[in-house]
Amino acid sequence: MDGQMEQLFIEAGTLMLAGMVFVFAFLGILVVIISTVLAPLANKYPDAKPSSAPVAAAKNETKARQGISPAIVAAITSAVVRYRQQHK
Repeated sequence: MDGQMEQLFIEAGTLMLAGMVFVFAFLGILVVIISTVLAPLANKYPDAKPSSAPVAAAKNETKARQGISPAIVAAITSAVVRYRQQHK
């Protein structure tokens, strides 16, 4: 019985090793194929460069400099005062 278990473990290890080699080879071939197909496509169709990013950044920068408008501060303050009066 001991020899049979040893034989089963050897067979299981061989099968596992064969499976791992197969998966590694398959993934390696897949990477090579994808790289060779995508390289010419990447040169033919490059990514579009965003042209609106500097404009959006400039708008955000001017809003940050201005801060919160006094009308908004007054509205928030009056809302907080009213809430506190109603929930005493």
